[in-house]
Amino acid sequence: MEKFLQEAKSASRVLLELSGADKNRILREMADALINNTAEILKANADDMADGKRNSLSSALMDRLFLDEARIEAMAVALRDIASLKEPVGRVLDGWVTENGLKIEKVSIPIGVIGIIYESRPNVTSDTAGLTFKSSNVCVLKGGKEAQNSNEAIAKVLRKVLKDNSLPEALISLIPDASREGVAKLIKMDRYVDLIVPRGGEGLIRYVSENASVPVVKHDKGQCHTYVDRDADIDEAIAIAINAKVQRPGVCNAMETLLVDEAIASAVLPKFKEAFDAEHTELKGDEKTQKCIDVAHAGDSDFHTEYLANILNIRVVDGVDGAIEHIVEYGSGHSEAIITENITTAEKFLNAIDAAAVYVNASTRFTDGGAFGFGAEVGISTNKLHARGPMGIEGLTTYKFKIYGSGQIR
Repeated sequence: MEKFLQEAKSASRVLLELSGADKNRILREMADALINNTAEILKANADDMADGKRNSLSSALMDRLFLDEARIEAMAVALRDIASLKEPVGRVLDGWVTENGLKIEKVSIPIGVIGIIYESRPNVTSDTAGLTFKSSNVCVLKGGKEAQNSNEAIAKVLRKVLKDNSLPEALISLIPDASREGVAKLIKMDRYVDLIVPRGGEGLIRYVSENASVPVVKHDKGQCHTYVDRDADIDEAIAIAINAKVQRPGVCNAMETLLVDEAIASAVLPKFKEAFDAEHTELKGDEKTQKCIDVAHAGDSDFHTEYLANILNIRVVDGVDGAIEHIVEYGSGHSEAIITENITTAEKFLNAIDAAAVYVNASTRFTDGGAFGFGAEVGISTNKLHARGPMGIEGLTTYKFKIYGSGQIR
């Protein structure tokens, strides 16, 4: 592991000499290479899917794991989108001259070597490789064992493009020891690794956060809520809620709990139930919800659960204050939404909710690097420092101060 990380650290210096134009050209070549090697990637993914079926992976994990031509095309599009973004490195973020004549510039620079630990989704391999390459960082990847064949096939394609451009293949690497012991070593290697980004289950996030000596940006669970206010457009609210829960239930920006203002609960909950029943959503509700519609009981543990499945909690709350109180108690700082036509209520919700993304009259499913215009994301950070929300190329840079003097001494 140490030798592997030494090579990664050494390779990072090569990127500092690579122009933005060259990086963009190579990213576009990587996109083309993914398309040209679709058959090989799909074959590897089919092996992973067969293993997943034998190992009884959940439907949510199987959905994350699955690749087809459309998803590989989307991976290629993401790389092209990343290539089209403005150069993130070398930007002068601020500048001034001190009283004694020192000219100071605050300049963006890459972080260095970034370890990314993730589960299930093989598209993360290409997305993160593209973002780190664009921001002149080296990525050290540790995917889940359930996607090992897919990740290896994708990384092989990207590394071949690096080799064809006379660049070190160590710029994009899968760690040689993918066991739990290997991860334990990786997160302690602060001599070589500058940042760890874990994205996956709650257990993985907790383990990395508690044991790493390398700085960590968490991609924590998505305990997302949608609050339907008394002043909501109900047809719009139903459409947004259905999208937030049903469109892709197994992702972190899917809604897990629907909050409904008690002033309208008895009138609107039957309409919501009818819509969710049509989507075969399993509904659970608190006592007030159960008085309005026939659903299973939702207890305290349910409101803490990230289902990642077509299961939804419903709770009736005392207006926007009740919604805020619930989210403060159960939210994970990921994405929260309010549906209302009342601008004062909307602003109160926006200002009171402490989450990476807070929406008015839109689905939480938009919390995504691509949807935000970042091309892709390394993860969706629930940290408050150093990055928050979809973590694109700007989140993969830090800065240093360049000082120009003319003989000044202190």
